[in-house]
Amino acid sequence: MKPTRTAAVAASGEVAGDDARQPAGEVHAWLPGQNQTLCGLPLSRTRLRRFPHVPFDYSATDQLTGADRVGRICPRCLAAVGGRGGRRRQSWERHSPRP
Repeated sequence: MKPTRTAAVAASGEVAGDDARQPAGEVHAWLPGQNQTLCGLPLSRTRLRRFPHVPFDYSATDQLTGADRVGRICPRCLAAVGGRGGRRRQSWERHSPRP
């Protein structure tokens, strides 16, 4: 099985949802087909549950409240996925640069 490049979710807990189970607790990014998260945690030793049907679509600007099932989003996984902006353009632009 070839690993995909879209990150899925691996979490420390789960909640029974309407149709399928949903992640809860601490959330990490995980590539299906690998045995570790993007931040380097082994799934079996840390007892993280895999959720291949849930895409890791969190960003660094997401704010979690007490009503959310997800308690914490791993900042190292966010950086590995590119949730901090990645390679975007500068907010400024030079109009007449010197030769």
